[in-house]
Amino acid sequence: MTGSAPIRILVCDDQPLVRTGYATTFAAQPGFEVAGEASNGRAAVDGARRLRPDVVVMDVRMPVLDGIEATRLLAGPGVPDPVKVLVVTTFNIDEYVYAALRAGASGFLLKDCLPAQLIEGVRTVAAGDSLLDPAVTRRLIGRFAARIRNDDPAQPSAGHPLSALTRRETEVLKLVAAGLSNAEIAGALFIGTETVKTYVSRILAKLQLRDRVQAVVLAYRVGLVRDRD
Repeated sequence: MTGSAPIRILVCDDQPLVRTGYATTFAAQPGFEVAGEASNGRAAVDGARRLRPDVVVMDVRMPVLDGIEATRLLAGPGVPDPVKVLVVTTFNIDEYVYAALRAGASGFLLKDCLPAQLIEGVRTVAAGDSLLDPAVTRRLIGRFAARIRNDDPAQPSAGHPLSALTRRETEVLKLVAAGLSNAEIAGALFIGTETVKTYVSRILAKLQLRDRVQAVVLAYRVGLVRDRD
């Protein structure tokens, strides 16, 4: 996002009270604009393609078309001009998180998160960063990293070395895998956020990765960061 343009959000949830709650929260936030609402995945896909929001806040379990398939249609591999999707669900189930990330989601939060966390999550995803709820990240990656790496053709080959990275790039990758934002990485390494963005871009290019989520997975897969749960 650049300048003063608001972050435009499409809210998708099959429960009217939840949709209204999200829409009210976002509408009251400076710099946010609710572009529309959808009650199922099909309506979310149609609405996102028509309205081109900056972020779609997507539920998982919905009628007509579930949130995972809707996410795949909007942000999955091979989708031209993908839309950023933040999945927010009641269900803290590994398979849902795994499926959401495989479908192309940029982030995942639980519905019991605080409003401030939801707002910050939307900002994070809109800025091009990835977001995983810290309550599930380590367990998820520890359990599914090998599976994601092995069944994703977009990933580099099994023999692709991290030695392609410089020492500083490896350090940045480790912090990305730990869940730090660009601003947090900049603070930890005493460098500017634009410099961090440059490092992240180089890492993704060198390792032939689509986004930060895949970078996190690869870091765990090769043992740069290890699951502690």
